[in-house]
Amino acid sequence: MRVLAVNDISCVGRCSLASALPIISACGVECNVLPTALLSTHTGGFEGYSFLDLTKEIRAILAHWKKLGLKFDFIYSGYLGNIEQVELVMGLKEEFLATDGKFIVDPVMGDDGTLYNGFSQAFVEKMRKLCEQADYILPNATEACFLSQLPYPLTEANTDEALHRLRALAPCPIITGVKGETGISVHFIDEQGKKRSFTHENLEGFFCGAGDAFASAFVGCLANGTTETEAVRLADDFTAACIRRSAKEVPDKRFGLNFEAEIFPFVKKLNA
Repeated sequence: MRVLAVNDISCVGRCSLASALPIISACGVECNVLPTALLSTHTGGFEGYSFLDLTKEIRAILAHWKKLGLKFDFIYSGYLGNIEQVELVMGLKEEFLATDGKFIVDPVMGDDGTLYNGFSQAFVEKMRKLCEQADYILPNATEACFLSQLPYPLTEANTDEALHRLRALAPCPIITGVKGETGISVHFIDEQGKKRSFTHENLEGFFCGAGDAFASAFVGCLANGTTETEAVRLADDFTAACIRRSAKEVPDKRFGLNFEAEIFPFVKKLNA
């Protein structure tokens, strides 16, 4: 199996390709990368970071790959820095996705009810078009609200409507980070069309890279032939374990999750 992960490279901070590459590779899957930007650190809590837009280089990379006739069994799209990059990724499915391959979109746009700096409503609309090409979309609660045009916060009570609207974009929407009275949940519609959720305790604080850990583990599981439901369960358990460990062992949460220590237990469950 060959996976293409499209995301940024943050040189410091366990997120984006810095987590996708080791997590997917640990699942025994070839993980190739298409970097969208190069940052000195990720943007969650650090100031004065450097940022290099790689849009021009993406075009050169794709032109070379086309000459090589490369195809990927899974394409997983994460952070895209501008509308032009979204348009480039929209062309990946037709050009580079293998027959019967799967296209997974993590529509990275915002958190805590707001869009990230530099993103606009025009970007949201373009991201909605990208989601229409996907087999799976993995928005967090904020992104689910922007894509489904529902008010924030997303709660346990209105996730049904959110899933219904998102399913009009992509057949398999999976919403992460929904906060409720019993904890924090991931909501999705299973293979039988039934709404499902998995819930873990909600630890206080912001844990950078949690969404990337979930998405990477989910892709790794799918590439190993698991069902959607099993992939969601394993990825959710893995992410929760990373957060629990990081709450105890990572003093400065800006540096991301200690996912490395949880990779081997995760892979053991995947191969059980």
